[in-house]
Amino acid sequence: MSAERPILPPVRLHSEAELARDALAAPLFVRAVKLARWAGPDTRVGAGGELVEAHLPAAAEHLGLPADEEGAAYASEAWRLAVDTGLLDVADPEEGELPDGSEGSDGSEESEAEGTVTAGENLALLTSGSPQDVLGIWLDGLDAVHANATAPVLDDFADLVGEDGSIDFDALDWDPEAEAEFLDGVLGNLYLLTLADNGAGDGPVPLPALAASMIVPDDMGEPTDDILEQVSEAMMRLDDQFRLLEPIGIVEYQPVDEALMVEEGETAEASAAGADEEDVTRYGMVKLTPLGLYGVRARMLEAGVDAPAVGDLADKGADALLDGIAYYPEGAARAELQLWLAGRGPQGAVAVAAELLAAARGTDEGAPLRRLHCQQALALAGQEAEPAVRSVLGDQELGGLARVWLAEHGASDVPPPPEAMIFWLAIDTIAAQLDADGELDELQGLVEGLSAQHSGFFDEVWRVDHPATADVLEAMGRLHSDKKAAKDARKAAFKARSRAGG
Repeated sequence: MSAERPILPPVRLHSEAELARDALAAPLFVRAVKLARWAGPDTRVGAGGELVEAHLPAAAEHLGLPADEEGAAYASEAWRLAVDTGLLDVADPEEGELPDGSEGSDGSEESEAEGTVTAGENLALLTSGSPQDVLGIWLDGLDAVHANATAPVLDDFADLVGEDGSIDFDALDWDPEAEAEFLDGVLGNLYLLTLADNGAGDGPVPLPALAASMIVPDDMGEPTDDILEQVSEAMMRLDDQFRLLEPIGIVEYQPVDEALMVEEGETAEASAAGADEEDVTRYGMVKLTPLGLYGVRARMLEAGVDAPAVGDLADKGADALLDGIAYYPEGAARAELQLWLAGRGPQGAVAVAAELLAAARGTDEGAPLRRLHCQQALALAGQEAEPAVRSVLGDQELGGLARVWLAEHGASDVPPPPEAMIFWLAIDTIAAQLDADGELDELQGLVEGLSAQHSGFFDEVWRVDHPATADVLEAMGRLHSDKKAAKDARKAAFKARSRAGG
């Protein structure tokens, strides 16, 4: 059975140690850790675990922030993260009682009880735990910031509170699942763009393009005014969200230029489609960091999305390896093969090569691609694999592959392949490239090169006992630039189907 094509290309992540260092250096996380270590037995919190207002100036001062409204807001945000990530444990007093004494945080008797805090278990893990421990705590922080970023914007909270003190959530026009899904979709698109062209697309992405990727239908030509307005609204929402997400370390973000803002916080009409190329950076630029790639992938895995990473197959068998890298880009496949081989050093090159060759056998649809990657793996295994390669010289499926390997490694006593094996290898090679969706020019060159190596190629090749013979010949008929050769290929395909009873 052939391997399934992954929805996402494999990501090359930094090491866990590097990512943990990045997590510990994220500005919001740094502030949360500082406050967790600053908090003491006299520190008081409200019913929701928030730091009481009287303590906010001191907390801001400890963080090196001004003792004003903005500093208090940053301190409150960092405190909330410390609680959400288990760096601090909140102890709620029994209802109606004050903790140890009857005075509140300002020295006066309080009518409402306040809670206390103690250091959480996770605070010690930041210094004594493993990189995985640190990243686990940071991921909790990312979840908390993500939830904050998708929370409703309350322009006038008082309008939502009824006479009885209840909050009219329906008046918010807020769907929490839809909001979270939209932001995750944006982050997923940014993840894909970062991995595009085997990682060559890791530059910053214009915010209008990112917003448009979620709003504009793929089959739409010129966006309508209504669509452009939706894109503009999405841009402004994303601008707010990325400003919140940047301090946790997942993105580098250049915000929308405030000079572009007009009344009520909307952008000028030039948004998604009208911005000149030289001005596009003024509309916001965003880029996932290495830590961001890790964090977004972790969220996707938790949601059940298949998001492979280079190194996932390092401890798997050769069969899982060859199937797993079937549709990897060339660079990622090579990196995975190198990691897999490095993990089998003590096993010996001959045993490793034998395992790879055994996994490459088969007549299923995915077998040609397995053999192609087996050949690439053997090239990396080195000269020591020669005994295992020589052992399959007489094998119909692997004999051609073995001869190619031996020739590439300078062996002088390679027996010439039987004619049937030459034709079989040609079909197998093209079948693998067709399955891999290779570049059209390269595929066309391969087709023309293989058919030209043997006079009367199409007169003989249709007899090859390979499951893909007819399909390959039909493809050769489409790809060959010589009209006569293309016609001969189509005739041969017809003969192959007739011979196979199809």
